[in-house]
Amino acid sequence: MRIAVFGSGGVGGYFGARLAQARQDVVFIARGAHLQAMRSSGLRVDSIAGDFTLNPVDATDDPRQVGIVDAIICGVKAWQVVTAAKAMRPMVGENTLVIPLQNGVEAPAQLAEVLGKDTVLGGLCTIIAFRAEAGRIKHIGANPLIRFGHMDNHADPRVNALSEIFDRCQGIKSSIPEDVQVAMWKKFMLISAWSGVGAVTRAPIGILLKQSETRNMIVDAMQEIYSLALAKNIDLPKNSVEKNMSTLESFPPNSIASMQRDIADGLPSELDHQNGAVVRLASDCGVDAPINCFILDSLRSLELRARGVLKF
Repeated sequence: MRIAVFGSGGVGGYFGARLAQARQDVVFIARGAHLQAMRSSGLRVDSIAGDFTLNPVDATDDPRQVGIVDAIICGVKAWQVVTAAKAMRPMVGENTLVIPLQNGVEAPAQLAEVLGKDTVLGGLCTIIAFRAEAGRIKHIGANPLIRFGHMDNHADPRVNALSEIFDRCQGIKSSIPEDVQVAMWKKFMLISAWSGVGAVTRAPIGILLKQSETRNMIVDAMQEIYSLALAKNIDLPKNSVEKNMSTLESFPPNSIASMQRDIADGLPSELDHQNGAVVRLASDCGVDAPINCFILDSLRSLELRARGVLKF
């Protein structure tokens, strides 16, 4: 398969590099210093599942040079999805599949509005990874998992073939969820609660879970998202909060979420697409979300400063 990685940071860079390591035909869409480093000295991956370096790397900043591909991994930040959808149009053909891996639940609809619903899958991943420097990805926690499927869960041989390719890669496990929207909302519960409480407190997950006050905040934030999912007819299992807490407890104690890292570094973040999305969707559904409201309101000024709207 010819696979494009649109957004080659911690998530896209890792999964794309593993595919290329497995001798798949992969092209990375990147920009700036990261692109230049990949072109000049390759893409280095430091991983708890095994270090390696790709060199040479097929990379470009112009999707028009790539041509039609079989699949696209959309690894940009959630607030970049609409722009990315328009930019990736030249790579999308009649049989192309697009896999969004954003921390949220709205990316598939945003991509489908531009590229067509038959092209876009629902998708999610589990990994703690980031771009350590230009041309270098660092994977520090979680066993990398990627899951995807059509939003209406219909069977598709292309999806099966793609999942099998991922599953043959070193350092990746892949599966097709029975209900991809349920799987996405489970991830949404975990990442939004962890990211939000972590960003407000600036503490790693080990401290958040150890302190009863912050642990209870995470549980309450997840419970709000669980109630929202039920209001939207997403059939989440009754033990979803408990399962997600067990997952968080399996992470290295020094782990921090990507949104938390971006806010701490003064960068634009996915706040509006995680806790902000919870608040917005909950309001539409008549569901109370006071913890997520608190998180959003507490972080709003930092987000606006990062985007140049406020100066302080």
